[in-house]
Amino acid sequence: MKIVIAPDSFKESLSAPAAAQAIARGVHQAFPGAQTVCIPMADGGEGTVQAVLAATGGQWRETAVRGALGEPRQAGWGWLPDGAAVIEMATAAGLELMPPAERDPMRASSHGVGELVRAALDAGARRIILGLGGSATNDGGAGMLAALGLRLLDEQGAELPPGGAALARLASLDTSGLDPRLRDVQVEVACDVDNPLCGPQGASHVFGPQKGATPEQVLELDRSLARLADVCAAHLSRDLRDTPGAGAAGGLGYAALAFLDAAFRPGVEIVAELGGLEQAMEGAALAFTGEGRMDAQTLRGKTPAGVARIASRAGVPVIALAGSLGEGYDALYGAGITSAFSLASGPMTLQQACQQAEALLADRARDAMRLWMAAARRRL
Repeated sequence: MKIVIAPDSFKESLSAPAAAQAIARGVHQAFPGAQTVCIPMADGGEGTVQAVLAATGGQWRETAVRGALGEPRQAGWGWLPDGAAVIEMATAAGLELMPPAERDPMRASSHGVGELVRAALDAGARRIILGLGGSATNDGGAGMLAALGLRLLDEQGAELPPGGAALARLASLDTSGLDPRLRDVQVEVACDVDNPLCGPQGASHVFGPQKGATPEQVLELDRSLARLADVCAAHLSRDLRDTPGAGAAGGLGYAALAFLDAAFRPGVEIVAELGGLEQAMEGAALAFTGEGRMDAQTLRGKTPAGVARIASRAGVPVIALAGSLGEGYDALYGAGITSAFSLASGPMTLQQACQQAEALLADRARDAMRLWMAAARRRL
């Protein structure tokens, strides 16, 4: 019996590869003869590079970059056997890299992301997959573009300092130094949000507060991004601020659209394609997926919904395992999830749940597998 195991990471406790192995262990406890196929998944956010490398046999690489506030750090990225590069912006400018007290979206810069793109170009990449989840920045991708050779200038012709707030003084662009290799590389953005750059549903209003922005700063950052869009529209003769996804990662989606000619795709689709998930579903009797928390938002491009969609096309039932099940999780039943279970075996703190996640995940997989096998025997 073939069983496909395709979970996302469980935040702060298990990577996607570790989660897949834990589920496989539970399945084998219930059914030692099962043929398990593990395909670690991600949706473009944290853990995307790890999941893709585990599925493809790619190579982990590291590059010295500037962090979101200019601090030196080593940021990881992936090199695939076919010569493509996978970049996760969160490894260079991620929110989880910064303690809450240090978060400052007014000054935070995506410069390190541009340095990762440059490293991929130096390696000879002809395709770059860029995951936009988990950013600490709200600079419209200006830092990334500066690292790639774009100059953002004020009225006096001086280069702007890093950060979203400085964009309010943007007067002109100098694209003469923009890396010419960008013209020859295919950029795919893995993204699960459709927010525009500016306005009530834009980057600053929707995502700014979780990055530390006060209500007053949200308004200032939104005006700064509008200024960026105005100057870019005049320079490019096209206005992309309202394009779905432009507001992703503090507006880095906008920069990718405007200057990298990027194509946007749901992250789960890209990872599933690279890992061969659709092919793996052929002939499978059952599939497992999961993530740290499942609720109504899971339907908006998250891994369990994507796995269920692919499994449904092959007629494969799906069991979802989650650290917690939030409000509206039952909406997933209409999207291809057969049943969903939370991991906790009794009252416990979040810290305890994270510490025991591997064992809890294996136990719930074992329990779900036993139930499924009992039902299968009755059908026979």
